[in-house]
Amino acid sequence: MPGAAKPAPSRAAKPAMPRDAKPATPRDAKPAPPRDAKPAPPGAAKPATPRDAKPAPSRDAKPAPPGLPSLQSLRMPSLHRLGLPSLQRLGMPNRKSRKSILRHRIFSYLDVVTLCRCAQVSKAWNVLALDGSNWQKIDLFNFQTDIEGRVVENISKRCGGFLRQLSLRGCLSVGDAAMRTFAQNCRNIENLILNGCTKITDSEGCKNLEHLNISWCDQMTKDGIEALVRGCGGLRALFLRGCTQLDDEALKHLHKHCPELMTINMQSCTLISDEGLVSLSRGCHKLEILCLSGCSNITDASLTALGFNCPRLKILEAARCSHLTDAGFTVLARVTDNTLVQLSIHCPRLQALSLSHCELITDDGIRHLSNSTCGHERLQVVELDNCPLITDVTLEHLKSCPNLERIELYDCQQVTRAGIKRIRAHLPEIKVHAYFAPVTPPPSVGGSGQRLCRCCIIL
Repeated sequence: MPGAAKPAPSRAAKPAMPRDAKPATPRDAKPAPPRDAKPAPPGAAKPATPRDAKPAPSRDAKPAPPGLPSLQSLRMPSLHRLGLPSLQRLGMPNRKSRKSILRHRIFSYLDVVTLCRCAQVSKAWNVLALDGSNWQKIDLFNFQTDIEGRVVENISKRCGGFLRQLSLRGCLSVGDAAMRTFAQNCRNIENLILNGCTKITDSEGCKNLEHLNISWCDQMTKDGIEALVRGCGGLRALFLRGCTQLDDEALKHLHKHCPELMTINMQSCTLISDEGLVSLSRGCHKLEILCLSGCSNITDASLTALGFNCPRLKILEAARCSHLTDAGFTVLARVTDNTLVQLSIHCPRLQALSLSHCELITDDGIRHLSNSTCGHERLQVVELDNCPLITDVTLEHLKSCPNLERIELYDCQQVTRAGIKRIRAHLPEIKVHAYFAPVTPPPSVGGSGQRLCRCCIIL
């Protein structure tokens, strides 16, 4: 009705929303002003929303030059948006992998005993301790020598190509079967020590082997040597001490397969003769150190072959080779009519010479030695004990060797104290080891005097 009052709307009533209207989402919703906020004056700028907010510049930041955007305004895209691989895919280790690398690095410095103990701590440490990369050098002599062949086989399977050095010194139970398995699995072995492994008679070689010690493997024969060195073209050092069954045929295999050989020790290989040594010298021209002590069948023919074929020879040990004479050393020295005082033109690097028990050596042979190139420049040690024909004249000849450090003269009965004093006066730093039989004083008339016995004198 006209003029009638309309009913007032209820306080709780909400205005009706149109059908097409949508409720405001949190993204579109604007934060309500705080209660204490004062109304902004007319014309004031609106406060920035979090979406439009810009980070405050740092104190050290410098204003960008005119016309260039600031660093804060640049948005660098991620590697993924640019189509580039992540840092992990580029090989950059993350924090977890860095820790793993550090652990491997620490374990690589541990010895065999410590690695075995660490392997019992936890599963993670067991994996690290038994990793093949940590077992590149193994010496079982100070750890356990009563191991069986299967232990060597397990070591070879676990280490594989990582193993470089292995010492089985004194492991008496290790035989040929275990070493064949080892040779198949550890192709990169460089240093192999089988000293005293008496059950080894035949095995296989490895192409990277450089140092081989089979001393006192008294069951080793020429066939075993052939199997060992057949594939070892880079072998540089070979130790055969006490291998009493080796003969000249074994040295012929060395001549054929080991042209790089520089050191060989054949001490007490009593079956070796001139035939084997001549063959060895013709095939191993790089020989520098040779030990023939106790090879009683060696004669001057071997020295002649060494003089012609081994110009790099530095150390020759020929103790107890009683068939060697001055003629052999003269040929070794390559003495000619114009250079009678020269020794070892073909061996100018000779540093040490052992002639112990060479009973036919005389002062004339030492004269050739002392006046040679090696005598004037390199010779340091001369061992002449039990050479009964050596006299004080030898010491006079050796005065021309300025680098001489030691002379052995035990049981050289014709060498006197006066001769030793003269060479010491000329070479004050030299050490002369000599033995003089005790002198029985004449019987005294007036009573018993004091009897002096000066048996061993080291001047």
